[in-house]
Amino acid sequence: MVDNRTAPYGLLILRLALGLMWVSHGLMKVFIFTVPGFAGFLGKIGLPSALALPIIAAEIIGGLLIASGVYARQVAILLIPIMLGALSYHAPNGWVFSTTGGGWEYPAFLVVASLVVALAGEGAYALKPAALIPGGRRALA
Repeated sequence: MVDNRTAPYGLLILRLALGLMWVSHGLMKVFIFTVPGFAGFLGKIGLPSALALPIIAAEIIGGLLIASGVYARQVAILLIPIMLGALSYHAPNGWVFSTTGGGWEYPAFLVVASLVVALAGEGAYALKPAALIPGGRRALA
């Protein structure tokens, strides 16, 4: 059962936390790894180095949009492929993200939390809430 009185506030907390996690993930690439360092990493694992800035921008801008509730459901879905890419890299390193090379727990959690926001909605105080699929019918509880 979903408590319709408190669920919007639970989703607000999830949306804010998820947005801030996406922003911090992008800023980590700027301030810790550096943009050239992240570009070099992408090249080293066989991806185009030119993806560095678009990935960083998507994570930072997407995180801000999610946190503010501007098309958060759609943005959350659009960010999932980025984290699935990170998850595929980190999966062989084990579960805990603090292991050498980083494990898969953190990327997996961001994927799941993004999926929950996409499916459940923005919650309270969203600046521009929108249906996940425009014109779609609501599911029956």
